[in-house]
Amino acid sequence: MRWRTIDIVVTAALGVAFGVVFWVWGLVFSAVGAGSFAPPLYILSGVWLIPAVLAPLIVRLPGAGLLAEFMAAAVSALLGSVWGLDTLASGLMQGAGAELVFALGLYRRWTLPVTLLAGAGAAIGEWFHDMTIYFVEVDFAIQLTYGAWMLVSGVIIAGLGSWYLLRVLRPTGVLAAFPSGRSGPEPVSGPESAS
Repeated sequence: MRWRTIDIVVTAALGVAFGVVFWVWGLVFSAVGAGSFAPPLYILSGVWLIPAVLAPLIVRLPGAGLLAEFMAAAVSALLGSVWGLDTLASGLMQGAGAELVFALGLYRRWTLPVTLLAGAGAAIGEWFHDMTIYFVEVDFAIQLTYGAWMLVSGVIIAGLGSWYLLRVLRPTGVLAAFPSGRSGPEPVSGPESAS
């Protein structure tokens, strides 16, 4: 469970790459939502949660989700995110939500259900952040509606999407230096140790 230089570099690189994606996605989100997002629009918010799930799946180390998500948020903020420096707080909350799920599995369970739960955890972090910063005065029932859309998006886009990306990357050999690239296909459910 020790970080190597390659683990840091790859996690940071994922963060930087997704930071550019975050910045562009923020512009699209802002333009479509015109500053006041309708709850269903949050079905697209899972894009912001991918590094928090994908990085731990690849490097399989404590803190990878938090580092990748925070790096992505920082790059997005530096590029001029429409949410400014608050992007950093958002990244921390989202990364922490996914990180908590992997921590509960002691960083040894890399199954599809755990990955989907990590996407949900990141979405819950996103919901807590957004509702306490941007939607404080919105009725709680509406806040829950936002949360439902975020949850679905986190599970599908961040959870299932990251699971799929890992499977696409594995045969290319780019993950050969990581346990995720050397192990066989993870079971859909059941215990598995980090090899």
